[in-house]
Amino acid sequence: MGSIPQYRQLYEILRKHIMNGVYGEGSLLPSENELCAAHNMTRPTVRHALDSLVKDGLILKKQGKGSIVKKPVRDIGILSIAGTASAVGVRYLKTDILQKPVIQKWEESFPFELSELEQEAGCVYMERLRFVEGAPVFYDINHLPNIHIPRITNRSFENKSLFDILRQTYQIEILGGEQKLKAIKPDAKIKKLLQLKSGQPVLYIERKLATNKEGFNIYSTIYFNSEKHAIFGRF
Repeated sequence: MGSIPQYRQLYEILRKHIMNGVYGEGSLLPSENELCAAHNMTRPTVRHALDSLVKDGLILKKQGKGSIVKKPVRDIGILSIAGTASAVGVRYLKTDILQKPVIQKWEESFPFELSELEQEAGCVYMERLRFVEGAPVFYDINHLPNIHIPRITNRSFENKSLFDILRQTYQIEILGGEQKLKAIKPDAKIKKLLQLKSGQPVLYIERKLATNKEGFNIYSTIYFNSEKHAIFGRF
């Protein structure tokens, strides 16, 4: 993992095990002493990793008991900082890449105000269609500033989390965000992609996420079929 801090390495390992069901809801993670020994890390490093899991809502720390695993959320987490793959779980979520990441200019009618740095750098553009248990649930269009993410266009995003790649590869953390939501009548393309019924509306979302990298925001336009799935947000 190279330059990734030790606490993040342990965080990623424990997070993966929680999401994959190695540690079930209500079970205890190994103790701090056990984690120190198993991963050859200091206690402050282990505590930093556990604190990050607490912050992301994956464990509860109770004095005298230890770190207790919380049940991963199974609703569609497109409004959450954790991201959809984290909320749904990779076993339930599949992704088709309709447009691989490409570098291009920002659109003139872009819905959010861009900084001078973002405008000068151009953007990385990508389109995805995402499925939950085999059914297409939402179609998203992503714009990322072409800074801090070298060679991202060479990476595969098929059935992978954008947030995970940004976090693990580029140490880009999502800090919060803003969004606009409204129900709209879908055009023919959206209706076909999401397999919508005649007259069925779609939830339209414009979202901007702030990160720990100066001048780097994540912009998404999302079309969501909420007929059978709920959404939640935690900002």
